Amino acid sequence: MAVTSVTELIARYSGNLPRYTSYPTAVSFTEAVGPDQAEVWLKQLPEAAPLSFYFHVPFCDELCRFCGCNTSVMRQESGRAAYGNLLTEEFSRIIALVGTQHSVRHIQFGGGTPSTLPPATLRLIMSDILASCRVEDGAELSMELDPRHVPQGYPALLGELGFTRISIGVQDLNEKVQQACGRIQSFEQTEACVSAVRQAGVQGVNIDLIYGLPFQTQEGVAETVRRIVTLRPDRLAVFGYAHVPWKQKRQTLIAEESLPGAQERLAQRAVMDEVLCEAGYVPVGLDHYALPEDALVKSAQSGTLRRNFQGYTVDSAEALIGVGASAISMLPDGYVQNITSAAAYARALSENATVLPVVRGVERTSDDRLRGYLIERLMCDMQVDLATSGLNSEYFSAEVAALAPMVKDGLVLCEGSIIQVTGKGRPFLRNIAAVFDARRQNLPSAGAVQASSPRFSYAI
Repeated sequence: MAVTSVTELIARYSGNLPRYTSYPTAVSFTEAVGPDQAEVWLKQLPEAAPLSFYFHVPFCDELCRFCGCNTSVMRQESGRAAYGNLLTEEFSRIIALVGTQHSVRHIQFGGGTPSTLPPATLRLIMSDILASCRVEDGAELSMELDPRHVPQGYPALLGELGFTRISIGVQDLNEKVQQACGRIQSFEQTEACVSAVRQAGVQGVNIDLIYGLPFQTQEGVAETVRRIVTLRPDRLAVFGYAHVPWKQKRQTLIAEESLPGAQERLAQRAVMDEVLCEAGYVPVGLDHYALPEDALVKSAQSGTLRRNFQGYTVDSAEALIGVGASAISMLPDGYVQNITSAAAYARALSENATVLPVVRGVERTSDDRLRGYLIERLMCDMQVDLATSGLNSEYFSAEVAALAPMVKDGLVLCEGSIIQVTGKGRPFLRNIAAVFDARRQNLPSAGAVQASSPRFSYAI
Protein backbone atom coordinates (compact mmCIF):
# COMPACT_ATOMS: atom_id res chain seq x y z
CA MET A 1 0.00 0.00 0.00
CA ALA A 2 1.37 3.41 -0.98
CA VAL A 3 2.14 5.76 1.92
CA THR A 4 0.21 9.03 1.76
CA SER A 5 2.61 11.97 1.86
CA VAL A 6 2.18 15.00 4.10
CA THR A 7 1.62 17.14 1.01
CA GLU A 8 -1.20 14.87 -0.11
CA LEU A 9 -2.79 14.88 3.35
CA ILE A 10 -2.74 18.67 3.51
CA ALA A 11 -4.22 18.97 0.03
CA ARG A 12 -6.94 16.52 0.98
CA TYR A 13 -7.86 17.76 4.45
CA SER A 14 -6.93 21.44 4.66
CA GLY A 15 -9.64 24.07 4.77
CA ASN A 16 -11.76 25.71 7.43
CA LEU A 17 -13.63 23.77 10.10
CA PRO A 18 -15.22 24.29 13.54
CA ARG A 19 -13.12 23.60 16.63
CA TYR A 20 -15.97 21.41 17.95
CA THR A 21 -15.97 22.89 21.43
CA SER A 22 -19.72 22.21 21.26
CA TYR A 23 -22.25 20.44 19.09
CA PRO A 24 -24.18 22.01 17.53
CA THR A 25 -21.47 24.59 16.92
CA ALA A 26 -22.03 28.33 17.36
CA VAL A 27 -22.64 28.75 13.64
CA SER A 28 -26.02 27.04 14.20
CA PHE A 29 -27.14 29.69 16.71
CA THR A 30 -30.11 31.78 15.55
CA GLU A 31 -32.42 34.39 17.02
CA ALA A 32 -35.18 31.76 17.04
CA VAL A 33 -33.85 30.90 20.51
CA GLY A 34 -33.85 33.91 22.82
CA PRO A 35 -34.25 35.01 26.44
CA ASP A 36 -37.63 33.34 26.96
CA GLN A 37 -36.26 29.93 25.97
CA ALA A 38 -33.16 30.49 28.09
CA GLU A 39 -35.35 31.16 31.13
CA VAL A 40 -37.30 27.96 30.56
CA TRP A 41 -34.11 25.90 30.27
CA LEU A 42 -32.62 27.43 33.41
CA LYS A 43 -35.79 26.82 35.41
CA GLN A 44 -35.80 23.19 34.26
CA LEU A 45 -32.36 22.42 35.70
CA PRO A 46 -32.73 19.72 38.37
CA GLU A 47 -32.49 21.10 41.90
CA ALA A 48 -29.52 18.93 42.81
CA ALA A 49 -27.62 19.56 39.58
CA PRO A 50 -24.17 21.10 40.12
CA LEU A 51 -23.47 24.23 38.09
CA SER A 52 -20.42 25.87 36.59
CA PHE A 53 -20.05 29.55 35.69
CA TYR A 54 -18.06 31.46 33.11
CA PHE A 55 -17.72 35.24 33.50
CA HIS A 56 -16.63 37.10 30.36
CA VAL A 57 -14.76 40.39 30.71
CA PRO A 58 -14.36 41.99 27.26
CA PHE A 59 -11.61 44.46 28.14
CA CYS A 60 -7.84 44.53 27.67
CA ASP A 61 -5.12 47.05 28.43
CA GLU A 62 -3.98 46.79 24.82
CA LEU A 63 -5.11 44.77 21.81
CA CYS A 64 -3.08 42.03 20.12
CA ARG A 65 -3.34 41.82 16.34
CA PHE A 66 -3.72 38.04 16.26
CA CYS A 67 -6.56 37.89 18.81
CA GLY A 68 -10.00 36.77 17.66
CA CYS A 69 -11.75 37.31 21.00
CA ASN A 70 -14.56 39.73 21.79
CA THR A 71 -12.56 42.44 23.55
CA SER A 72 -11.72 46.15 23.48
CA VAL A 73 -9.60 48.63 25.42
CA MET A 74 -11.28 50.14 28.51
CA ARG A 75 -8.92 52.49 30.32
CA GLN A 76 -11.30 54.05 32.86
CA GLU A 77 -11.56 52.11 36.11
CA SER A 78 -15.09 53.47 36.53
CA GLY A 79 -16.10 51.79 33.26
CA ARG A 80 -14.57 48.50 34.35
CA ALA A 81 -16.36 48.70 37.70
CA ALA A 82 -19.64 49.55 35.97
CA TYR A 83 -19.28 46.44 33.80
CA GLY A 84 -18.60 44.38 36.91
CA ASN A 85 -21.89 45.65 38.35
CA LEU A 86 -23.61 44.39 35.19
CA LEU A 87 -22.12 40.95 35.80
CA THR A 88 -23.57 40.88 39.31
CA GLU A 89 -26.94 42.03 37.96
CA GLU A 90 -27.09 39.29 35.33
CA PHE A 91 -25.90 36.73 37.87
CA SER A 92 -28.72 37.72 40.25
CA ARG A 93 -31.29 37.22 37.46
CA ILE A 94 -29.87 33.77 36.76
CA ILE A 95 -30.03 32.80 40.44
CA ALA A 96 -33.64 33.99 40.57
CA LEU A 97 -34.38 31.37 37.90
CA VAL A 98 -32.26 28.42 39.05
CA GLY A 99 -32.56 28.92 42.82
CA THR A 100 -29.92 28.91 45.56
CA GLN A 101 -29.81 25.16 46.19
CA HIS A 102 -27.11 24.36 43.62
CA SER A 103 -23.48 23.58 44.25
CA VAL A 104 -20.80 25.10 42.02
CA ARG A 105 -18.08 22.94 40.51
CA HIS A 106 -16.13 25.34 38.31
CA ILE A 107 -15.81 29.15 38.05
CA GLN A 108 -13.80 30.75 35.28
CA PHE A 109 -13.12 34.39 34.47
CA GLY A 110 -12.08 34.88 30.85
CA GLY A 111 -11.90 37.58 28.27
CA GLY A 112 -10.31 39.79 27.27
CA THR A 113 -8.33 40.26 30.40
CA PRO A 114 -10.51 39.68 33.49
CA SER A 115 -7.88 41.13 35.81
CA THR A 116 -8.99 44.51 34.43
CA LEU A 117 -11.86 44.17 36.93
CA PRO A 118 -11.03 46.36 39.96
CA PRO A 119 -10.26 44.34 43.11
CA ALA A 120 -13.41 45.56 44.87
CA THR A 121 -15.51 44.46 41.90
CA LEU A 122 -14.00 40.97 41.86
CA ARG A 123 -14.61 40.69 45.59
CA LEU A 124 -18.25 41.65 45.07
CA ILE A 125 -18.79 39.05 42.34
CA MET A 126 -17.20 36.30 44.42
CA SER A 127 -19.24 37.37 47.46
CA ASP A 128 -22.45 37.09 45.43
CA ILE A 129 -21.48 33.61 44.23
CA LEU A 130 -20.74 32.42 47.77
CA ALA A 131 -24.01 33.91 49.04
CA SER A 132 -26.08 32.22 46.34
CA CYS A 133 -24.42 28.82 45.85
CA ARG A 134 -22.28 26.29 47.65
CA VAL A 135 -18.84 26.11 46.12
CA GLU A 136 -17.80 22.45 46.26
CA ASP A 137 -14.64 21.30 47.98
CA GLY A 138 -12.07 20.92 45.24
CA ALA A 139 -13.90 23.27 42.87
CA GLU A 140 -11.69 24.96 40.30
CA LEU A 141 -11.58 28.77 40.31
CA SER A 142 -9.69 30.03 37.31
CA MET A 143 -8.69 33.39 35.82
CA GLU A 144 -6.89 34.44 32.65
CA LEU A 145 -3.98 36.84 33.23
CA ASP A 146 -1.83 38.98 30.95
CA PRO A 147 1.72 38.94 32.38
CA ARG A 148 2.35 42.40 30.90
CA HIS A 149 -0.49 43.95 32.88
CA VAL A 150 -0.92 42.30 36.27
CA PRO A 151 -2.26 44.93 38.70
CA GLN A 152 -0.33 45.48 41.90
CA GLY A 153 -1.53 43.04 44.56
CA TYR A 154 -3.74 41.02 42.17
CA PRO A 155 -1.95 37.67 42.66
CA ALA A 156 -2.41 38.01 46.43
CA LEU A 157 -6.08 38.88 45.88
CA LEU A 158 -6.59 35.71 43.80
CA GLY A 159 -4.98 33.63 46.53
CA GLU A 160 -7.16 35.26 49.18
CA LEU A 161 -10.35 34.61 47.20
CA GLY A 162 -9.51 30.94 46.75
CA PHE A 163 -8.53 30.85 43.09
CA THR A 164 -6.81 27.61 42.15
CA ARG A 165 -5.64 28.19 38.57
CA ILE A 166 -4.45 30.90 36.21
CA SER A 167 -4.19 30.79 32.44
CA ILE A 168 -1.50 32.81 30.66
CA GLY A 169 -1.13 33.58 26.99
CA VAL A 170 2.47 33.46 25.77
CA GLN A 171 2.00 32.49 22.10
CA ASP A 172 5.69 32.89 21.07
CA LEU A 173 8.87 34.36 22.59
CA ASN A 174 10.56 35.35 19.33
CA GLU A 175 10.91 39.14 19.08
CA LYS A 176 10.12 39.36 15.36
CA VAL A 177 6.99 37.26 15.79
CA GLN A 178 5.90 39.36 18.78
CA GLN A 179 6.37 42.60 16.86
CA ALA A 180 4.27 41.30 13.97
CA CYS A 181 1.56 40.24 16.44
CA GLY A 182 1.61 43.50 18.37
CA ARG A 183 2.32 41.72 21.66
CA ILE A 184 5.71 42.32 23.21
CA GLN A 185 6.03 40.01 26.21
CA SER A 186 9.36 38.91 27.60
CA PHE A 187 10.07 35.53 29.13
CA GLU A 188 10.95 37.36 32.34
CA GLN A 189 7.47 38.93 32.52
CA THR A 190 5.88 35.50 32.16
CA GLU A 191 8.24 34.00 34.72
CA ALA A 192 7.50 36.78 37.22
CA CYS A 193 3.73 36.32 36.79
CA VAL A 194 3.93 32.55 37.34
CA SER A 195 6.15 33.03 40.39
CA ALA A 196 3.86 35.68 41.91
CA VAL A 197 0.68 33.62 41.67
CA ARG A 198 2.36 30.49 42.98
CA GLN A 199 3.69 32.42 45.95
CA ALA A 200 0.13 33.64 46.54
CA GLY A 201 -1.11 30.05 46.75
CA VAL A 202 -2.51 29.65 43.24
CA GLN A 203 -0.75 26.46 42.18
CA GLY A 204 -2.45 25.57 38.88
CA VAL A 205 -0.80 27.20 35.86
CA ASN A 206 -1.94 26.94 32.23
CA ILE A 207 0.10 28.43 29.39
CA ASP A 208 -1.14 28.94 25.83
CA LEU A 209 1.18 28.70 22.84
CA ILE A 210 0.34 29.25 19.18
CA TYR A 211 1.82 27.99 15.92
CA GLY A 212 1.16 29.44 12.48
CA LEU A 213 1.81 33.05 13.56
CA PRO A 214 3.56 35.50 11.23
CA PHE A 215 7.28 34.79 10.72
CA GLN A 216 7.24 31.70 12.94
CA THR A 217 9.70 28.91 12.12
CA GLN A 218 10.13 25.37 13.38
CA GLU A 219 13.35 26.34 15.15
CA GLY A 220 11.67 29.35 16.75
CA VAL A 221 8.65 27.51 18.14
CA ALA A 222 10.90 24.74 19.48
CA GLU A 223 12.98 27.31 21.36
CA THR A 224 9.83 28.93 22.78
CA VAL A 225 8.61 25.56 24.08
CA ARG A 226 12.01 24.71 25.61
CA ARG A 227 12.05 27.97 27.59
CA ILE A 228 8.42 27.76 28.68
CA VAL A 229 8.68 24.21 30.03
CA THR A 230 11.39 25.40 32.44
CA LEU A 231 8.50 27.08 34.31
CA ARG A 232 6.82 23.64 34.63
CA PRO A 233 3.24 24.75 33.95
CA ASP A 234 0.75 22.02 34.81
CA ARG A 235 -0.97 22.34 31.45
CA LEU A 236 -0.26 23.79 28.04
CA ALA A 237 -2.50 24.42 25.07
CA VAL A 238 -0.93 24.51 21.62
CA PHE A 239 -3.34 26.21 19.23
CA GLY A 240 -3.09 26.84 15.53
CA TYR A 241 -3.40 30.55 14.78
CA ALA A 242 -6.91 31.29 13.51
CA HIS A 243 -6.56 33.96 10.81
CA VAL A 244 -10.10 35.31 10.45
CA PRO A 245 -9.73 38.93 9.25
CA TRP A 246 -13.33 38.88 8.02
CA LYS A 247 -14.35 38.46 11.67
CA GLN A 248 -11.66 40.50 13.45
CA LYS A 249 -10.54 43.62 11.59
CA ARG A 250 -7.40 43.95 13.74
CA GLN A 251 -6.04 40.85 12.00
CA THR A 252 -5.87 42.79 8.73
CA LEU A 253 -2.72 44.36 10.23
CA ILE A 254 -1.01 40.98 9.81
CA ALA A 255 0.40 40.58 6.32
CA GLU A 256 -0.88 37.41 4.66
CA GLU A 257 2.53 36.72 3.12
CA SER A 258 4.11 36.56 6.59
CA LEU A 259 1.96 33.59 7.60
CA PRO A 260 3.35 30.05 7.36
CA GLY A 261 1.68 27.77 4.85
CA ALA A 262 -0.29 24.67 5.77
CA GLN A 263 2.69 22.30 5.49
CA GLU A 264 4.87 24.55 7.64
CA ARG A 265 2.06 24.92 10.21
CA LEU A 266 1.81 21.15 10.48
CA ALA A 267 5.58 20.87 10.84
CA GLN A 268 5.61 23.51 13.59
CA ARG A 269 2.90 21.62 15.41
CA ALA A 270 4.90 18.39 15.17
CA VAL A 271 8.05 20.05 16.53
CA MET A 272 6.17 21.51 19.50
CA ASP A 273 4.63 18.11 20.20
CA GLU A 274 8.06 16.45 20.12
CA VAL A 275 9.64 18.97 22.53
CA LEU A 276 6.72 18.79 24.96
CA CYS A 277 6.71 15.00 25.03
CA GLU A 278 10.47 14.95 25.58
CA ALA A 279 9.92 17.31 28.53
CA GLY A 280 7.55 14.81 30.14
CA TYR A 281 4.18 16.24 29.11
CA VAL A 282 1.33 13.95 28.05
CA PRO A 283 -0.77 14.81 24.97
CA VAL A 284 -4.44 15.32 25.77
CA GLY A 285 -7.02 15.47 23.00
CA LEU A 286 -6.39 17.64 19.97
CA ASP A 287 -4.08 20.33 21.32
CA HIS A 288 -3.54 20.12 25.09
CA TYR A 289 -0.63 18.78 27.14
CA ALA A 290 -0.30 18.19 30.87
CA LEU A 291 2.05 16.73 33.44
CA PRO A 292 1.39 13.02 34.11
CA GLU A 293 -0.02 13.64 37.60
CA ASP A 294 -2.38 16.41 36.46
CA ALA A 295 -6.15 15.90 36.72
CA LEU A 296 -6.52 16.57 32.98
CA VAL A 297 -4.39 13.50 32.17
CA LYS A 298 -6.16 11.34 34.73
CA SER A 299 -9.52 12.42 33.36
CA ALA A 300 -8.41 11.59 29.82
CA GLN A 301 -7.21 8.17 30.94
CA SER A 302 -10.49 7.41 32.72
CA GLY A 303 -12.67 8.55 29.82
CA THR A 304 -14.26 11.42 31.77
CA LEU A 305 -12.56 14.32 29.96
CA ARG A 306 -14.98 16.97 28.70
CA ARG A 307 -14.83 19.73 26.09
CA ASN A 308 -16.57 23.10 26.16
CA PHE A 309 -16.13 26.61 24.78
CA GLN A 310 -13.09 27.11 27.00
CA GLY A 311 -11.43 23.94 25.67
CA TYR A 312 -10.65 20.69 27.48
CA THR A 313 -11.79 20.45 31.08
CA VAL A 314 -12.32 18.04 33.96
CA ASP A 315 -15.56 19.86 34.81
CA SER A 316 -18.39 17.31 34.86
CA ALA A 317 -21.28 19.73 35.48
CA GLU A 318 -24.00 19.40 32.84
CA ALA A 319 -24.78 23.13 32.98
CA LEU A 320 -22.12 25.75 32.25
CA ILE A 321 -23.74 29.18 32.58
CA GLY A 322 -22.12 32.13 30.81
CA VAL A 323 -22.35 35.61 32.32
CA GLY A 324 -21.32 38.77 30.48
CA ALA A 325 -21.29 40.19 26.97
CA SER A 326 -21.03 37.44 24.30
CA ALA A 327 -20.87 34.68 26.98
CA ILE A 328 -22.35 31.31 26.00
CA SER A 329 -24.33 29.03 28.28
CA MET A 330 -24.21 25.29 27.62
CA LEU A 331 -27.38 23.75 29.06
CA PRO A 332 -28.75 20.22 28.75
CA ASP A 333 -31.53 21.36 26.39
CA GLY A 334 -29.51 23.75 24.25
CA TYR A 335 -27.03 26.59 24.03
CA VAL A 336 -27.66 30.34 24.34
CA GLN A 337 -25.40 33.33 23.77
CA ASN A 338 -25.58 36.81 25.24
CA ILE A 339 -25.50 40.04 23.25
CA THR A 340 -21.97 40.47 21.92
CA SER A 341 -21.43 44.22 22.25
CA ALA A 342 -20.68 45.40 25.80
CA ALA A 343 -22.64 48.60 25.20
CA ALA A 344 -25.70 46.73 23.87
CA TYR A 345 -25.39 44.23 26.72
CA ALA A 346 -25.50 47.12 29.21
CA ARG A 347 -28.55 48.65 27.51
CA ALA A 348 -30.41 45.35 27.56
CA LEU A 349 -29.89 44.95 31.30
CA SER A 350 -30.88 48.54 32.07
CA GLU A 351 -33.97 48.63 29.87
CA ASN A 352 -35.63 45.59 31.42
CA ALA A 353 -35.39 44.61 35.08
CA THR A 354 -35.83 40.87 34.66
CA VAL A 355 -35.07 39.68 31.11
CA LEU A 356 -31.79 37.89 30.40
CA PRO A 357 -29.48 39.56 27.81
CA VAL A 358 -29.66 36.53 25.50
CA VAL A 359 -29.69 37.20 21.77
CA ARG A 360 -29.36 33.81 20.04
CA GLY A 361 -29.04 30.10 20.59
CA VAL A 362 -29.94 26.62 19.44
CA GLU A 363 -32.11 23.84 20.83
CA ARG A 364 -30.54 20.39 20.83
CA THR A 365 -32.49 17.63 19.10
CA SER A 366 -32.14 13.95 19.95
CA ASP A 367 -29.92 13.63 16.87
CA ASP A 368 -27.78 16.53 18.12
CA ARG A 369 -27.32 14.75 21.45
CA LEU A 370 -26.14 11.56 19.78
CA ARG A 371 -23.76 13.37 17.47
CA GLY A 372 -22.61 15.70 20.25
CA TYR A 373 -21.69 12.73 22.44
CA LEU A 374 -19.86 11.00 19.59
CA ILE A 375 -17.94 14.13 18.56
CA GLU A 376 -16.99 14.97 22.15
CA ARG A 377 -15.68 11.46 22.78
CA LEU A 378 -13.65 11.56 19.57
CA MET A 379 -12.22 14.97 20.50
CA CYS A 380 -11.46 13.86 24.07
CA ASP A 381 -10.64 10.15 23.87
CA MET A 382 -9.44 9.86 20.26
CA GLN A 383 -11.89 7.00 19.91
CA VAL A 384 -15.54 6.06 20.35
CA ASP A 385 -17.52 2.82 20.41
CA LEU A 386 -20.72 3.20 18.39
CA ALA A 387 -22.22 0.27 20.28
CA THR A 388 -22.28 2.15 23.60
CA SER A 389 -24.18 5.01 25.22
CA GLY A 390 -27.13 4.99 22.88
CA LEU A 391 -25.14 5.17 19.68
CA ASN A 392 -26.02 2.90 16.81
CA SER A 393 -23.53 1.88 14.17
CA GLU A 394 -26.31 1.43 11.62
CA TYR A 395 -27.56 4.97 12.32
CA PHE A 396 -24.12 6.29 11.38
CA SER A 397 -23.44 3.87 8.52
CA ALA A 398 -23.10 6.65 5.92
CA GLU A 399 -20.64 8.53 8.12
CA VAL A 400 -18.61 5.40 8.84
CA ALA A 401 -18.44 4.76 5.10
CA ALA A 402 -17.23 8.34 4.59
CA LEU A 403 -14.26 7.56 6.85
CA ALA A 404 -12.88 5.07 4.32
CA PRO A 405 -10.41 7.54 2.73
CA MET A 406 -9.13 8.46 6.20
CA VAL A 407 -8.68 4.79 7.02
CA LYS A 408 -6.72 4.38 3.80
CA ASP A 409 -4.59 7.42 4.71
CA GLY A 410 -3.79 5.96 8.14
CA LEU A 411 -5.67 8.62 10.13
CA VAL A 412 -8.40 6.35 11.51
CA LEU A 413 -8.90 2.70 12.40
CA CYS A 414 -12.40 1.22 12.14
CA GLU A 415 -12.73 -2.15 13.82
CA GLY A 416 -16.29 -3.34 14.27
CA SER A 417 -18.16 -0.59 16.08
CA ILE A 418 -14.99 1.10 17.34
CA ILE A 419 -13.59 4.19 15.63
CA GLN A 420 -10.06 5.05 16.73
CA VAL A 421 -7.95 8.04 15.73
CA THR A 422 -4.30 7.15 15.13
CA GLY A 423 -1.32 9.21 16.20
CA LYS A 424 -0.94 10.26 12.58
CA GLY A 425 -4.57 11.34 12.59
CA ARG A 426 -4.41 13.51 15.71
CA PRO A 427 -3.65 16.76 13.80
CA PHE A 428 -6.67 15.99 11.61
CA LEU A 429 -9.05 15.33 14.50
CA ARG A 430 -11.37 18.18 13.51
CA ASN A 431 -11.67 16.69 10.02
CA ILE A 432 -12.62 13.34 11.51
CA ALA A 433 -15.21 14.90 13.81
CA ALA A 434 -16.64 16.88 10.89
CA VAL A 435 -17.72 13.66 9.20
CA PHE A 436 -20.36 13.30 11.94
CA ASP A 437 -21.51 16.93 11.78
CA ALA A 438 -24.93 16.75 10.14
CA ARG A 439 -25.44 20.50 10.42
CA ARG A 440 -22.68 21.44 8.02
CA GLN A 441 -24.08 22.71 4.74
CA ASN A 442 -22.18 20.12 2.71
CA LEU A 443 -21.83 16.81 4.48
CA PRO A 444 -18.56 15.16 3.49
CA SER A 445 -18.73 12.34 1.03
CA ALA A 446 -16.06 9.71 0.72
CA GLY A 447 -12.74 11.37 -0.06
CA ALA A 448 -14.06 14.92 0.39
CA VAL A 449 -13.92 15.80 4.04
CA GLN A 450 -12.34 19.22 3.81
CA ALA A 451 -14.42 22.37 4.14
CA SER A 452 -13.87 25.90 2.93
CA SER A 453 -16.37 27.99 4.87
CA PRO A 454 -14.72 31.29 5.84
CA ARG A 455 -16.79 31.30 9.02
CA PHE A 456 -14.31 28.89 10.59
CA SER A 457 -10.57 28.79 11.28
CA TYR A 458 -7.96 26.62 9.56
CA ALA A 459 -8.50 22.91 10.17
CA ILE A 460 -4.73 22.31 10.47
